[in-house]
Amino acid sequence: MGRAEGWTRLRTAALLVNAILLGVGNCANPLLTRLYFIGGGTRIWFSAWLQTAAWPVTFIPLLVSYLHHRRRRSQTSDSGEFQHITPFLFISAALIGLLMGLNNYLFTYGVSKLPVSTVLLIGSSQLGFTSVFAFFLVKQKFTAFTINAVILLTLSAVVLGVRAGNDRPAGESNKEYILGFASTAGSAALLGLVFPLVELSYSKAKKARIEYSTVLEFQMVLCFAATLVCTLGMFINHDFEVISREAREYELGKTKYFLVIVGDAILTQFFYVGALGATSYGSSLLSMVIITVLLPITELMAVVFYHEKFQAEKGISLFLSLWGFVSYFYGDIKNNIKKKNPQPATMQWPDSLCTTCQLKLNLLNSV
Repeated sequence: MGRAEGWTRLRTAALLVNAILLGVGNCANPLLTRLYFIGGGTRIWFSAWLQTAAWPVTFIPLLVSYLHHRRRRSQTSDSGEFQHITPFLFISAALIGLLMGLNNYLFTYGVSKLPVSTVLLIGSSQLGFTSVFAFFLVKQKFTAFTINAVILLTLSAVVLGVRAGNDRPAGESNKEYILGFASTAGSAALLGLVFPLVELSYSKAKKARIEYSTVLEFQMVLCFAATLVCTLGMFINHDFEVISREAREYELGKTKYFLVIVGDAILTQFFYVGALGATSYGSSLLSMVIITVLLPITELMAVVFYHEKFQAEKGISLFLSLWGFVSYFYGDIKNNIKKKNPQPATMQWPDSLCTTCQLKLNLLNSV
């Protein structure tokens, strides 16, 4: 097996693992965040802080990657150094992290005011925002299959919200509902910008390829910066002073309170690791396709755990999302096959020879 083929297989395996992590984190995050508020939680900045507060967990896979690299160097003649984040990527991750901190607040505020189905509906617009930003920032190429997938996945999310207006929480004012809607839409736009910015940062890093250790370090810096933003918000809003009291008064009990917030923090890290990994080994559009296709799955989980009604629209949405998912990957497979088996080039006659032939034809015609 050649070195290039080995890298391709490793890249495919890494992409699969990151897609799984992204799927788990993407489904768990809105459900656990909503559970925090359903059970009596009220601190918006604190819940937003939880979205990235578990960033030190990333040290574990980073340490494993480092030890694996050292063992490989000792067993082979490979003299390559362990890849660390460059200053450019560090600054990029920090700046993108500031945007992510704002995104986390907007998303959390929306989840606190809206039912899961409505949040998922508005969040589906992330795919459209990502498509537009990816086209302008990283020159994302669109095939017929990609466009078909974007349309189908967008339609599947639209179908989800056909009856979203009937799900408005009891006792919530019209102003709160509108603010929640606007916050969730703003979060969708920001997240749609973040992934293409990450992909752009990777492409500008001046590296032959981005190692997974670099992806993990990038994710740590990004989440640390986002956590700082939310920590500042917690100080201003005096959230640290009321966490212990909120835990005692939590309707599901103090133990479940800490299980919810710790679980939310850790599983959301799965989302970030998976999303940045899928962007690194695939594209920002691929990350958003995975997120969008899982919206109906999250909806089904909300039906099971929160006893939300499952209307026919949700079944149609699930079908459309799976169709779009298959369309995207079928097009990707066809594109890879085309790259491996290029069509033979057609013979091009030199201009001088063509000119000579044309002169001879003109002479024959004149005779």
